[in-house]
Order: sequence, then structure tokens, then C-alpha cells
Amino acid sequence: QVQLVESGGGLVQPGGSLRLSCAASGSIFRLYVMGWYRQAPGEQRGVVAVITSGSRLNYADSVKGRFLRPRDNAKNHVYLQMNSLKPEDKAVYYCNAHIATMDYWGQGTQVTLSS
Repeated sequence: QVQLVESGGGLVQPGGSLRLSCAASGSIFRLYVMGWYRQAPGEQRGVVAVITSGSRLNYADSVKGRFLRPRDNAKNHVYLQMNSLKPEDKAVYYCNAHIATMDYWGQGTQVTLSS
């Protein structure tokens, strides 16, 4: 069982930045494929960024160039640095860990853009 705890969401102005963190349990964290997903009201959950165990990064086209996703295997953490935030980035952001055939999810953290 892998437990994931997200933090760092909040209210931010358009054009601003936020850094989300995800703390993962487990001694083989370095083998997990870690992902960030988001879900806006009335929409399906979709992928934002994925980093493999070999640190290969993939981003959704909508966030390329704006979001960075470093990984710290020593601390069992992954991060999502979000820059130049847009109103359409408003969503609940979820951390995901994938290993073998299993998927684990955090509880989500809300990101809201002020008008």
C-alpha cells in the first residue's frame, strides 16, 4: 500500500505561481512512476505531468513550458512547480503513483485562480 499526501494548493492570481508537493510512502519510491492529474468541476480527471522512474518527463500540451515537475527520490517527494497560471488551471490536483499494475492516489489539493 502506497500513501500519498499532497500539499501546496491555494488561491493565486492569474500569472502567479504555486508549488505543489506530494509525499509518498514506501521504500521503493524510486521505482514508482509518479504523475500529477487534475480535475476541474464537471470535467474528467486528466493528466498534467508524468515522471518515470528513470526521470523521463512528459507533460500535457496545455502546461508545457509553464509547469515543471522535479522529483526527489531521497525524500520520497515529487513536486509540481506551476508558473504563469491561467484561469483554466483551476482544478483539484491529484498525485498518482503507479507501480506494476497498481495505481495509488492522494486526496487532492485545490488550486483556485482569483478573478
